[in-house]
Amino acid sequence: MEVKPYNQQSTKKEQVEEMFDNIAPNYDLLNRVLSLGIDTIWRKKAIHTIKKKKPTHLLDIATGTADLAIEANKMLNPGHVTGIDISNEMLEYGRKKLDKQGLTDKITLIKDDSENLSFSDASFDVATAAFGVRNFGNLDKGLSEINRVLEPGGQLIVLEFTKPVSFPFKQLFNIYFKYFLPVIGKFKSKDSRAYKYLYESVQAFPDYDQFLERMKKAGFTDCSYKKLSLGICAIYQGFK
Repeated sequence: MEVKPYNQQSTKKEQVEEMFDNIAPNYDLLNRVLSLGIDTIWRKKAIHTIKKKKPTHLLDIATGTADLAIEANKMLNPGHVTGIDISNEMLEYGRKKLDKQGLTDKITLIKDDSENLSFSDASFDVATAAFGVRNFGNLDKGLSEINRVLEPGGQLIVLEFTKPVSFPFKQLFNIYFKYFLPVIGKFKSKDSRAYKYLYESVQAFPDYDQFLERMKKAGFTDCSYKKLSLGICAIYQGFK
């Protein structure tokens, strides 16, 4: 079942772009508040998974305001990081961060479509995606494109929300995400639908073993996942 942010006739991709353009001004603050700051820890854990690879050119898919790209540059010091996103507004806020931190020569942010990447085959040795793959209009096509632009032996790391399965945390999580999060999101971003979509998209996303199967279908091997924070999210990895 395809879940879209808004009740419109436009494609999921178009609606996702509109949604992130709408919430971009408050996206970082809301992330910190809604996750109690845990999202920063999750990103660091995901990047730590890449350390042995020692990447020289890293591609950050659905980079948003470049949080993961900036942290990856700090922790790994790769030759260069390229961040892509379909939302111009999110990228503009990301560029302001890069200017402020003097990172414009280390990180490049461009508007690009994860399902039709503009890069040549084997352009990157590592690809990352934090909280973005569930927004793909076509998940299989997006994963195949990531595989295409990775060099042989390249590594993919995906950080994504998952559905907790243990009682009572599962029930508490669902109440928070389904009822409280949209209220908080509306108060600050004026777009409560965006945060209702967050809950719905997590529920619809094929997580855990199902996602590993989709990675394998796209050509990745040695696929695995690690649950974080009682199953609120997980780190997935695979190799080309």
